[in-house]
Amino acid sequence: MPDAILFDVKDQIATITLNRPEALNALNIGLARELYEAALQADEDPEVRCIVVTGNGKAFCAGGDVKEFAGNLPRISLLLKELTTHLHNAISRLARSPKPVIMGVNGVAAGGGFSLALSGDLVVAAESARFTMAYAGIAATPDGSSTYFLPRLIGIRRALELFYFNRSLMAREALEWGLVNRVVPDAEFPEALGALARQLAQGPTLAFGAGKFLLHHSLGGGLETQMALETEFIARNGKTEDFKRGVTAFAEKKVPTFKGR
Repeated sequence: MPDAILFDVKDQIATITLNRPEALNALNIGLARELYEAALQADEDPEVRCIVVTGNGKAFCAGGDVKEFAGNLPRISLLLKELTTHLHNAISRLARSPKPVIMGVNGVAAGGGFSLALSGDLVVAAESARFTMAYAGIAATPDGSSTYFLPRLIGIRRALELFYFNRSLMAREALEWGLVNRVVPDAEFPEALGALARQLAQGPTLAFGAGKFLLHHSLGGGLETQMALETEFIARNGKTEDFKRGVTAFAEKKVPTFKGR
């Protein structure tokens, strides 16, 4: 049986590819477990300075494997708990990673795949990509972090509209709603995704990670607490090699070369 996840590191970019194309990369326990393992590996590798998650074939991820659900109804609660535990561990690791995480949505992102896409720092979508929650269609409740990220991205009313009516958003509409950062023609998608990943992998990795933490923390903290953290982090970051490179290059009117240190 082929691996449910393909993992590759090149040019300091870790690419995690969902690899069940015959099932539109639907999430089963094997894929979710391997996704978590790949997320850990990418996060721990000191050579990796950017993480990309994408899908093999025509889909990004069609959500949970509903055929598997139907075949395991007597033990469905146990199956869903195991599946979401692995999926949630993977999403938590990617969301908390100090490295930039790009979701490359190459096709449909439905259910858990929709949720996974939302959890990225940036989302690049092919023109033909489609986003839908899909949960209500099988009388399920959302998982995969969507009830955390979606209201923060688009508000409660629009989030409920997507959930209640299984409304599908094509890539351009998802961009207008604020779910996607960039939409590119299908033929240009791999090149555009790679170019963005390379740009981030060459950036000030430690500063990116600290800024990512601060932005996430701000959603639940108060003003003075947040400013105290800003003081702590900017002072700490001033000791990095990249900071020295950045300010020196600025003073000399040159373009800095960052090393992620």
